[in-house]
Amino acid sequence: MLPGYSQQTFGLGPDPDGEGDLFATLVRRDEPSPSATHAVLLVHGFTDYFFHTELADYFAGRGFAVYALDKNKCGRSWREGQTPHFTTDVTRYDTELERALDLMEADAGSDVAAGAAPRADVLIYGHSTGGLIVPLWLDRMRRRGDIARRHITGLVLNSPWLDLQGPAVLRTAPAGAAIGALSRIRKKRVVRPPADTDGGYGATLHKAYAGEFDYDLKWKPIAGFPVTFGWLNAIRRAQIKLHRGLDVGVPNLILRSDRSVREVTDPEKIDEIQRGDAVLDVKQIARWAGCIGNHSTIVPIVDAKHDVFLSVPESRHAAYRELDKWLDWYLAETSDAATKSERG
Repeated sequence: MLPGYSQQTFGLGPDPDGEGDLFATLVRRDEPSPSATHAVLLVHGFTDYFFHTELADYFAGRGFAVYALDKNKCGRSWREGQTPHFTTDVTRYDTELERALDLMEADAGSDVAAGAAPRADVLIYGHSTGGLIVPLWLDRMRRRGDIARRHITGLVLNSPWLDLQGPAVLRTAPAGAAIGALSRIRKKRVVRPPADTDGGYGATLHKAYAGEFDYDLKWKPIAGFPVTFGWLNAIRRAQIKLHRGLDVGVPNLILRSDRSVREVTDPEKIDEIQRGDAVLDVKQIARWAGCIGNHSTIVPIVDAKHDVFLSVPESRHAAYRELDKWLDWYLAETSDAATKSERG
């Protein structure tokens, strides 16, 4: 779907939520540097899929083989008749994340056979809902002792969705119980339909509106996909588990905007949401970021959007500078660890 990229789709069997067979798609940036000794796996959020070649090019320039996962029912993995992004249990993503690691490992072996440098370490990257799913998965991996076996050595989160934004009443126990009850009897009932407008956060991104980026509007519509009770209940259960504290087992970088802005859907007022997170409450990210692990670096980016790497140029460049600084440290640390391991 993208020039210079290849993709591999794999089956996951029947959907437990009754929407046919599930598939996931691993996208690879072709021709990694022969000297690449690390790999990165990019995991998208809600109303999203992999299209961000600028970010992929950046990681490739830092010596990473670049992969991205379109999760089941998302982007390239969506099939006719399926509710986009719908699941009632986020732990089901574990299977496709681990299958992606299997394919990356097989790729690494093939590249070495073709004369490339061995790749030992894997960095995981998650944005928004992906930034919630990935830490929970890594915590389960750590408890099984699989972090070291899988050579996962770092984590980068871009505006992770760590709590439910909006009025405080939505985060109370009675509200959670009501969401849970409705999810059991009407799991596909829509809580929030997409706005019937050409404004909002999505319009600040796409080049056909007020943004700089190009992507498939069928897979990432301007107004977003509908939010259902079943999916929202799965998210709330995951967030509450994260609030009890995780240990992802690896050092992590968390990037977010320095401020939230109220989303407006009037196309005439789109400039009001070009600078700031119009999707999540950044104070909630700041509050709960410490629950992810014991070695976290948390950096607010001035005027950044919800996806800090889709921000206006000055904020986007600031985000890359912060990632650069952290990667300088991360690559030095993993190199030292590898050297010590070789020396026994």
